[in-house]
Amino acid sequence: MSRRFVTSLLSTVFALSIAAPASAKKPDFEFAPETIEKSGPPTKTMQKALKLYENKDYYSASIELHKVIEGESGDSDANKQRAEFWMGKTLYHLGFFSASLSYFDRIVQKGSAHRYYNATLKWLASLSRQLPESAGILKRIGKYDKSQLEQPALAKVKDELFYLLGRYHYREGNFKEAISLFGSVPTSSVFYARAKFMEGISYVRTYKAKPASRAFKALLRTAKEAPKAAEIKKFEELSKLSLARVFYSVGQYKLAIKYYDLIPQASRNWLQSLFEASWAHFQRNNFSKALGNIHTLNAPYFENEFFPESLILKAVIYFQNCLYKQAEASVKEFYARYPAMKKELNAIIKGHKDPADFYEYTIKIRKREANLPPEIGRYARSVLRDKVLSKTFKYVEELDRELKQVQNADPAWKATAIAGVVLTDLTLQKSLAQNSAGDLAQRRIKRLVSEINELQKQAIKVEYEIINGQKNKISAEMRKEQQAAARQATGTGHISPDDEHLYWPFDGQYWRDELGYYRVKLKNQCGR
Repeated sequence: MSRRFVTSLLSTVFALSIAAPASAKKPDFEFAPETIEKSGPPTKTMQKALKLYENKDYYSASIELHKVIEGESGDSDANKQRAEFWMGKTLYHLGFFSASLSYFDRIVQKGSAHRYYNATLKWLASLSRQLPESAGILKRIGKYDKSQLEQPALAKVKDELFYLLGRYHYREGNFKEAISLFGSVPTSSVFYARAKFMEGISYVRTYKAKPASRAFKALLRTAKEAPKAAEIKKFEELSKLSLARVFYSVGQYKLAIKYYDLIPQASRNWLQSLFEASWAHFQRNNFSKALGNIHTLNAPYFENEFFPESLILKAVIYFQNCLYKQAEASVKEFYARYPAMKKELNAIIKGHKDPADFYEYTIKIRKREANLPPEIGRYARSVLRDKVLSKTFKYVEELDRELKQVQNADPAWKATAIAGVVLTDLTLQKSLAQNSAGDLAQRRIKRLVSEINELQKQAIKVEYEIINGQKNKISAEMRKEQQAAARQATGTGHISPDDEHLYWPFDGQYWRDELGYYRVKLKNQCGR
């Protein structure tokens, strides 16, 4: 078993779903660009619709606009396009955001042939603050190119659109285009922090460590200069974690540890950083600290967090130090928990194959109503609470809200044709969203099962080497690795605390103020 085999490649691929900045305000775009040519004289129906809209009687306006769109008023095609645009705005003001997107989508699909194609961009930006990415807004924005975002009429939302279009290209794997768009957002913009962060992540995806680290460091410098800017602070920590991963990926483990150590204990990323730092300490042969981190991860305070790979790493560390009994105990600890857990998770997948059914079952899991064994329930919830999945479920909730709004609307409006169109569209969108959410949740569980399966394979290989070690039948290459580890190991013998810390033997009880500070004293037995 070589160091190459046991080294875990830390993931630097982020699945992000980032909400709009708190300071971003909903714009009220009550105009069509001056570049749109005249659409001919409107009929009385169209005039009435515009007057109702102007008076903010949006429900009544939607009725008249629908007549124009469906050709009942006898308006020209140009005015029908105008009515589509105003219908999108009308439904937005009514709070029917998903229904509004459907009308704006009609415009986007027609492209430049639609007179309001460019004007729609502003409203897509506004809708992006109301709906999650799973609603498909980025896909619509992706129909535009960068030059169309630079028109004077879009000056107020240009930075936001650069960021959103960059997100689209990032998701599509067009990283060069994404980097260009993210880099176009100025430092003064409220969207700068998220754009600069995504620029760094885009470089990571293209395996370019140096420009990635430059992007993250630029964000850290900005955070230092504006420490009270909430939007920047949000991404400061993510940048530190990303820098740690970048340095780990290029073998600069000491620098990686430096940035991992900057993640505070109060952070939701702290445990993950502690686990990843364990690998960095292992690579530097600081086995005492690596094992100390693993000891923290298994504290009862974190029973809802799972790091099965930590047990494999623990076994490998003991193996490297020829402590075969301890290594064997770590492998057995893994076997005692995770294969059975994999079996239970597989049963969940097989019992709920339909995505819509899995959606409903996921809700039960999250509400602790699925009647799962306690540990299985905690493990399932731990992977079903990520931000991307949560945003997908929130989209279903948004569609539910809009459907209830239709049901609670004035009976006179509910009886109209436009109400029927909105109801039908929302019902269809909800069904599709539930299937999408269920499919994503199902894939999360399948991924977890696959990860446990891979770790089982690693456990088998580690176990095989342990047996060889106990029989003194280790290969010459493996013996050299053990000897090298013994020569280079740090902190495994006597543990000497500095002036700011005290040495206190672990007595079986965890204390919160000790978490993250544990060291494990071990004595290398190789060659004895």
